[in-house]
Amino acid sequence: MQEQKTVWTILKILQWTQQYFQSKGVENPRLDAEVLLCAVLDKSRIQLYTNFDEPLEEQELKQYRGYVARRAAREPVAYILGHKGFLQYDFKVTKDTLIPRPETELLVEQLVSLNRDRGPVRILDLGCGSGAIIDSLLAELPEARGMGVDISPGAAAVTRENAQSLGVGDRLETVVSDLYEKVPREEKFQVLVSNPPYIPEGDLAGLQAEVHREPRRALDGGRDGLDFYRRILRDLWSYLDPEGMAAFEIGQGQGEDVARLCREAGLDCVKVRKDYGDMDRMVFAAKGGTVYGNAILEIKGR
Repeated sequence: MQEQKTVWTILKILQWTQQYFQSKGVENPRLDAEVLLCAVLDKSRIQLYTNFDEPLEEQELKQYRGYVARRAAREPVAYILGHKGFLQYDFKVTKDTLIPRPETELLVEQLVSLNRDRGPVRILDLGCGSGAIIDSLLAELPEARGMGVDISPGAAAVTRENAQSLGVGDRLETVVSDLYEKVPREEKFQVLVSNPPYIPEGDLAGLQAEVHREPRRALDGGRDGLDFYRRILRDLWSYLDPEGMAAFEIGQGQGEDVARLCREAGLDCVKVRKDYGDMDRMVFAAKGGTVYGNAILEIKGR
């Protein structure tokens, strides 16, 4: 008598995957199961729920099982699928880049608000990674031009590719450089932005398994997490227009320290803004008496 073959429907495979992910310590087991299955079947999550009884074909099962094995090994979903949503855009991500976070969207949105009526500003993004910040800013500010800088050739290439996808490649220059090392000094930037490595080195071991899959040099901020802020601000005025502004993403508990470093660098109008979790997450700074300085003082924050 021939053994009956298991029929894996959408509902059945989701239920099994959810339990399997739970056993492996995956934080959002049902959501991740659904997102991966959506990618395999080219369906929305709503379509999964309206087609629970639909059986998977053998090739679909094979691809899905491969995704599930990678996720169970704590590889981030964004790396498995090769892309991540950010604002209304879709960004390619690779293991050369950090995965864009929702908190960084707030940084971009505030910068867009500060620059919407500024005309053809030049923007420098130090540590551009996937290009989520600089590419989104250029997409939202059609007169702006920008430079994305990253020490990783792979990350700079991804920034360039995402810029082309967003239709802003003609307004973006990418440079492989350790911060300012290869950035020309001839023409100053009106906006400097950075989401630098800011995790104190002593905290790295305690990060989630998924975060350990991301580039360590994009995470390690040195002993106190502030090394890159010091380096950026030390040489700031060789590259930033005296009337310009700086904006940083920061880590937990770093608001006061980064604000102090900004003031010591001559940026005396400083505001710290919180993220969705009511944690200090962004610092905006400019010289007093400038247009940017006045605008930054009006930001809700402290």
